[in-house]
Amino acid sequence: MSDFDLDVSFEDQPAPDLSSFTKEQLAAAIETLPIALAGVALGILIENRTMSDVSQALGIRQAELVTRLHRAKVAIAAVLNKPMS
Repeated sequence: MSDFDLDVSFEDQPAPDLSSFTKEQLAAAIETLPIALAGVALGILIENRTMSDVSQALGIRQAELVTRLHRAKVAIAAVLNKPMS
């Protein structure tokens, strides 16, 4: 398997759409996340950095970043009481 194999699926729980929330709301929700998820969410959702940049900065493979980002989005939606679609 390649370090950049992004063939990760989350068919059992699709990522929620967080686009209706402000950056301030997202940032407040991110503060409640475990550090492993918060760093990914902050980099991608707030700082608008690339996945490559964030994965390199955190020292994780991109496949792990995708997994953590998905988990972070689910957790953020739960914090913001956003119903999952």
